[in-house]
Amino acid sequence: MHTTNEDREQIAAWLAGALPDGWFTGAPSVTVDREEVLIVGALLDVDLPADATDASRETARRARIDRWREETRGERMRIADDIEHRFGRKAAWGAAIGDVRVPFTTLAIPVMTRLRQDDRIVLDTLVEAGVARSRSEALAWCVRLVGKNESAWIAQLRDAMESVAQVRSEGPGA
Repeated sequence: MHTTNEDREQIAAWLAGALPDGWFTGAPSVTVDREEVLIVGALLDVDLPADATDASRETARRARIDRWREETRGERMRIADDIEHRFGRKAAWGAAIGDVRVPFTTLAIPVMTRLRQDDRIVLDTLVEAGVARSRSEALAWCVRLVGKNESAWIAQLRDAMESVAQVRSEGPGA
């Protein structure tokens, strides 16, 4: 199943009607791939004294996110079942307050790849150096590193793919 911007828009629109009022301070962030829908909503910030430390603020925000997670578990599970039924994808959840963002119930999907020796040596070096516990973990580390350091390029690539899909849909025989 190929994921399109239209898929994300449809799921986000469905969520706008399906999510209980008051859960989030605005529309949640919705990220979609072939297997999963990640819904991350902003919660009301905590009320702390102006002189509270950054560490105290983070602790309070994480506690509020934990409380929201526990209080909404049953309803989130029901909505997740609906998402899986309607859109053929698992649902994952998260919450954010300020600069604290906590995704939970996210999937770890196995991905098969074939690597030549030079590439395997890179992974083995990361394992031997203690950066990762296994080749699989080392490969995931490499993917995260590329995603972090090349995020602008990846965003451009996604935009270009969406443009190509748009042009294709308007072409002959569409």
